[in-house]
Amino acid sequence: MDLWKDLNAVFCKVFDNDDIQIEAHTTADDVDGWDSLSHAMLIVAIESRFGITFEQRELLTFKNVGDMHECLAKKLRIG
Repeated sequence: MDLWKDLNAVFCKVFDNDDIQIEAHTTADDVDGWDSLSHAMLIVAIESRFGITFEQRELLTFKNVGDMHECLAKKLRIG
């Protein structure tokens, strides 16, 4: 599984933009349309795609996509 590729695909779908290329340092400021509502939709889409659930305390620690990726990798027990 290429977690970065799969996570990027979720971003592209949620934001309806196939040109999105996320990186570890990507934040909401870097993605057009990433507001509080789309953030909630993004989290639900990630949880659904990967079959996991983020805890509220985990969500509050995400400062960028790298933090999200790291948490997701731990939940999926990937490297």
